[in-house]
Amino acid sequence: MLVAVELSARADAAFQAAWRLPPAQFPGELMRQGWVDETDGRGSEAMRDLLIRLHAAESDGMPIAIVAFNGDRDDAQRAKFAHLPGQEPHEAAQAENVRAAVAAGRYDRVLVLTGNVHAQKMPIERRGIVFRPMAVHLAPAAQVVSLNMVTAGGSSWNCQMRAGYKPVPGQPVGSDAIECAAHPLRADAALDLPQFVSLRPLPGEAATPSYDGVFWLGPVNASPPALPER
Repeated sequence: MLVAVELSARADAAFQAAWRLPPAQFPGELMRQGWVDETDGRGSEAMRDLLIRLHAAESDGMPIAIVAFNGDRDDAQRAKFAHLPGQEPHEAAQAENVRAAVAAGRYDRVLVLTGNVHAQKMPIERRGIVFRPMAVHLAPAAQVVSLNMVTAGGSSWNCQMRAGYKPVPGQPVGSDAIECAAHPLRADAALDLPQFVSLRPLPGEAATPSYDGVFWLGPVNASPPALPER
């Protein structure tokens, strides 16, 4: 299995070097890489712990490879997709990085862990600009199974404008106006069910061509950054 994680593609070489270390050395080297300097789930304690568990499983003999695929891997790739509209250059680079990793090995399955915008299988319109998400670039739709995360609410770690802050039209929002912390997360549904994966929409919901199904987590709790802000 290849596990693709939404960490910087430019740090993938260092990430691969860390992956080849024995279990006792991997966590420390992981923390020395710059990828954890993120303010959302990509740099969270939960992501760190997930990677450590995957590495331990690989060291125990499970055939797991990993790739960091987020963003352009170099300036040449950035220039290659610069003509695409909106945020599609980012989406196209993500997909190409995953495909390159797949081509370099022999895998029965590829698991891509990414945000739900990147995982959509239909074009998206934002502010009058239509772009194709990563999943559209990745492979023909029939070869991709895309699942949307749904929860019973709780909290998530993200960055939002501070309460009471009033942005000035035409002026950039300063870092002092942003608060990165655990914030309430709205529930997608009120299901009294254990966690599950389904290739159908939630009960009572209509199917959407953007996703093939859902994974239900129930209540969730925010995971803070693995490293303090720099």
